[in-house]
Amino acid sequence: MTDTASAASHLAAAPPLRPDAPWLAPLAGYSDLPFRLLCREHGAAACCTEMVSAKGLLYHSPGTRDLLATTQQDAPLEDAPLILQLFGADAEIMRQVMPGLMEQGFRWFDLNMGCSVPKVVKTGCGSAMSRDMDNALAVARAMVEVAGEGRVGFKMRLGWQAGEETWREMALRLQDAGAGWITLHPRFARQGFAGEARWSVLRELAAALSIPVVASGDLFTAADAVRCVRETGVATVMFARGAMNNPAVFDEYRVLLAGGQPPPPDADRLKALIRRHLELALAHSGERTALLKMRTFVPRYVRHIPGVRALRNRLASCLDRDLLEELLETHLTPQAFAEDGGSVGTTATVPHGDARP
Repeated sequence: MTDTASAASHLAAAPPLRPDAPWLAPLAGYSDLPFRLLCREHGAAACCTEMVSAKGLLYHSPGTRDLLATTQQDAPLEDAPLILQLFGADAEIMRQVMPGLMEQGFRWFDLNMGCSVPKVVKTGCGSAMSRDMDNALAVARAMVEVAGEGRVGFKMRLGWQAGEETWREMALRLQDAGAGWITLHPRFARQGFAGEARWSVLRELAAALSIPVVASGDLFTAADAVRCVRETGVATVMFARGAMNNPAVFDEYRVLLAGGQPPPPDADRLKALIRRHLELALAHSGERTALLKMRTFVPRYVRHIPGVRALRNRLASCLDRDLLEELLETHLTPQAFAEDGGSVGTTATVPHGDARP
């Protein structure tokens, strides 16, 4: 890991916007540097940081700058293309923090206008920005003024609630303000993750804009994402919960999109993925922090395996690499995958709205 001052020109790499170049979404508590590197090894063409508070950067809130950690120039694994996602509803604060981020090497940005978590929306940020479009546009212009036209994306929802659809007007005005792309999660803020994502709106938005549209929402598997691209005509897809459950979803998506068939779920591949995640986490943090992180990730990776509750219970107190290895060998067996019927890491389509963070 490096402080961001030494992360230079590789951060200038432009994020690709085409169907065969899937993105990793900004995921609070998940899309840290080790997870981004893991996803890149498994086919993620671009990654977003966790969402970073503009106000936290301005006032040096503890831990905020840690979210900016990335790799050094010419590192064996480069954390690029990288999109830095900010959240904030104050244009002047955004105008103050953006130049410092540019000095540190960041060149591609995203404004979070879609988060529906109460502690975010109560400050007027995230999806609450759909309720004050003029202010949202002021914040957007402040970012574009510093970064340049085409270098800032905006992740948004349909609007605040049913009957308050703002997506079309907001997207068109953001395009006029110099947006490089629009990411749409086609649910209302008040829905959270309930119900189904309205992919039909993605198709309408892609037709209405001259800039690329990135799809988000209900992309749980590679098959979901391939279907979304083909049905809607979006530029590319952004995996969130799908990647949290299966970082190999990017490779699986690329294979399916090209007409191939990904390999079936396999105990040895899953163990290798978990070991690699731990290796990356240890390389960029202390052992205790790395193992605490694994206690968050591994239960998602193994959620379909019979007897997973016992594994989760053991993981809850696991702060030892040897114990983690023992748990993997004990629970991730070919027999467990056979009993599961092959659903672990499968590319089969999950019904819309069936998974939650």
